[in-house]
Amino acid sequence: MADSSFDIVSKVERQEVDNALNQAAKEISQRYDFKNVGASISWSGDKILMQANSEDRVNAILDVFQSKLIKRGISLKALEAGEPQLSGKEYKIFATIQEGISQENAKKVAKIIRDEGPKGVKAQVQGEELRVSSKSRDDLQAVIALLKAQDFDFALQFVNYR
Repeated sequence: MADSSFDIVSKVERQEVDNALNQAAKEISQRYDFKNVGASISWSGDKILMQANSEDRVNAILDVFQSKLIKRGISLKALEAGEPQLSGKEYKIFATIQEGISQENAKKVAKIIRDEGPKGVKAQVQGEELRVSSKSRDDLQAVIALLKAQDFDFALQFVNYR
């Protein structure tokens, strides 16, 4: 019988992030506490730029954006937000969306699978993803449960289960 397998990836749906950003921008334009403070959120290349006239306001914009991401089912572990920076008279926060599993993180996940997972389960790093294979589908289910119980500082999704 052929091995069953699945891939572990860290991907974010760009369209969902864009929708969350548009919803946040709409809420910011309508909320009373953001009137006349120069509050805005927008794409700046591949980064997200949040700006307002005070540090508290720019942090509030980040909170609004994070709540919209959660509602759209995007893990906050994928959002890498910087500290508020004073630029002229405005405070700015630059945020990026992290995608792909780095080599060292992939090795950490593979080590956990080797050490704590069922015997006979193989994990191989393939670029920015990890392929997990085994003869038993039950073992693969156990690996998924094991990894969901772990607290990584990056988002994981399980795809191509076959």
